[in-house]
Amino acid sequence: MLHDYNDLIKTFNDTFFQSFNTQLSLGGDEPLYLPADATHSFHRIIFARGFFASALHEIAHWCIAGAERRLLEDYGYWYQPDGRNAQVQAEFEKVEVKPQAIEWILCASCGFRFQVSCDNLSGTESDRGMFTEKVRQQVLIYLEEGIPSRAKIYSEALRAFYAQSSLRPSLFESKRKEALSF
Repeated sequence: MLHDYNDLIKTFNDTFFQSFNTQLSLGGDEPLYLPADATHSFHRIIFARGFFASALHEIAHWCIAGAERRLLEDYGYWYQPDGRNAQVQAEFEKVEVKPQAIEWILCASCGFRFQVSCDNLSGTESDRGMFTEKVRQQVLIYLEEGIPSRAKIYSEALRAFYAQSSLRPSLFESKRKEALSF
């Protein structure tokens, strides 16, 4: 199946531009969320380098950011760049469980392989298997208790576009510890 980031842009913008005044767009080297300002009358989710996975990851952050956070650049979150020590990496992974769970749901919704992002290539090595399992457990919680509303809406739009069946726990079972697909 072909996965073109332009399809994500169209599907996202068709789904959310009118209701949330938010647009998904292609960016450069780094992803960024920018709220509306004097130059742009709409909010912008900018994903990196045309990477399909980057778009889904940035959308996932938007899907769980509250109304106040969506008025702040990059939702007001801290970001410690690559090269984090073990303690800072553990904090990073702790706050990334929920967005990466949403990302996995969105990946499954369009038939795209999901892989956790520890985002620390030159820092302390993470236990990817353990982090993946934490993300998977959060996916299962979302499936049981309800997917956040914007994530659910976008998941449904993606599943319709990519002709994917309903989400179910068996889609998120572990095949390998380090790189899981559904």
